[in-house]
Amino acid sequence: MVNGGVEKGSRIPIILVGNKSDLQMGSSMDVILPIMNQFSEIETCVECSAKNLKNISELFYYAQKAVLHPTAPLYDPEEKQLKPACARALTRIFSLSDQDNNQILSDDELNYFQKSCFGNPLAPQALEDVKMVVWKNTTDGVQDNGLTLNGFLFLNTLFIQRGRHETTWTILRRFGYDDELELTDDYLHPQFRVPPGCSTELNHLGYQFLQRLFEKHDKDQDGALSPTELQNFFSVFPCVPWGAELYNTVCTTDKGLLSLHGFLCQWTLVAYLDVQHCLECLGYLGYPILSEQDSQTQALTGTAMPSPPVAPRLPPLAHPASLLPVTREKRIDLEKGQTQRNVFLCKVLGARGAGKSAFLQAFLGRSLAAQRENPGEPSLYVINTVQVNGQEKYLILYEVSADSKFTKPSDAACDVACFIYDLSDPKSFSYCASIYKQHYMDSQIPCVFVASKTDLPEASQQPGLSPAEFCYKHCLPPPFLFSCHGQGPPGTTLYTKLATAATFPHLNAVELGAASFWLRVALGTAVTALVGFTLYRLLAKNK
Repeated sequence: MVNGGVEKGSRIPIILVGNKSDLQMGSSMDVILPIMNQFSEIETCVECSAKNLKNISELFYYAQKAVLHPTAPLYDPEEKQLKPACARALTRIFSLSDQDNNQILSDDELNYFQKSCFGNPLAPQALEDVKMVVWKNTTDGVQDNGLTLNGFLFLNTLFIQRGRHETTWTILRRFGYDDELELTDDYLHPQFRVPPGCSTELNHLGYQFLQRLFEKHDKDQDGALSPTELQNFFSVFPCVPWGAELYNTVCTTDKGLLSLHGFLCQWTLVAYLDVQHCLECLGYLGYPILSEQDSQTQALTGTAMPSPPVAPRLPPLAHPASLLPVTREKRIDLEKGQTQRNVFLCKVLGARGAGKSAFLQAFLGRSLAAQRENPGEPSLYVINTVQVNGQEKYLILYEVSADSKFTKPSDAACDVACFIYDLSDPKSFSYCASIYKQHYMDSQIPCVFVASKTDLPEASQQPGLSPAEFCYKHCLPPPFLFSCHGQGPPGTTLYTKLATAATFPHLNAVELGAASFWLRVALGTAVTALVGFTLYRLLAKNK
């Protein structure tokens, strides 16, 4: 009657109640139990009497339990086993809790898991009793004095069979699952807003978490993730979020494997370009649980907020949505003449055939010969680190198609624009000059012109001013020369200049190539340090 035409997985839980038990001698449970066994959606049967209040409180308890901790999504009573969705969710939870990735939950890992889900660790004897129960009832549930995946699944099956559904549900909900055993939207996408002119970056908590996961999955400890190790890393995801273009986006080892440096660069790129996707990925990796934080937003930088007092350990914030984990607005950076940002976007523009793709790959240390030998899946983005005034900065290069229309201001927006033209093509520079005058000439975005393919004979650029004259007229540094035709890895000087222009956009662009620029940078740093030391001495004296 209740679930007549409803699909099996969507049926409403039912409590079968025998009322007016005071009018009947004995029990009718022998008749009811076969009915209960026939219909899996019947959670329990109970006899009660409103007249003498027999089992009335129990009735409401079981009704509440059937709603809050239903059996149907977890367990198939006909097959006497966990349902596939439940088994998948618990397998993911096991993988996240297995912090050394040895396929066994040790006593320390079990206690961490127990404390995370239920607030308190298990007593040593209770822990041994749990493992003993599993050992007696399974052939491979306990190994090396720890709990295997099969043992973990058996234990949850046992909880359900003994009517302790709330135990398994507490575990599932702690790890972000809803009643349909899907990760909730609140868990994967915590409230988050990026104000105009701001960007998002990972902070030290985010980098430390990701480095621990890298080391966990680097089974052979060679400092790189093989395709198999990377697949294992993404086993807690519904699908692999990175494609084959990854290996042309970040630096790899000599064997073409993903290094720790490249791994962190990729996460930096994701956090900058698509912060919602980054938060979702961190959710799949269990960041809030394993880092004991309220949400993934605390893995992102908080430079828009006043700095908290220094403490050995920061407690979780009561309202993580109120935290603005974004960088300061660019407009304010320009006004103050300094930035706290560590990630910068450079758009690489140029006519078709100017060498933009080769320029991007050269940033990863790949010569033209190496690019031709292993072309791989093309990528419009590359990311690497450069040193700017002794500080490490992430620089993202984005290849803009020559067919781009620039229909809205955001199409041209970036931290620095790099215009590449083919030195040997007489018509290549005119495209760069046209895009610059239309979209960048009146902006505050630093611009750098690059003459590529300098290993080829130079051709006179047509028509109008020469590249050097054009740059002089518009108060730009003269074009930088670039070629990746050599045998060794290309140099990094040009990329450092791009990052420097992005870091100090308020300075005159002509000074990028001048010694006075570096003198001013060093002098500014020294003055800042002197002022900070003086304030420290004054505060210490007042105390």
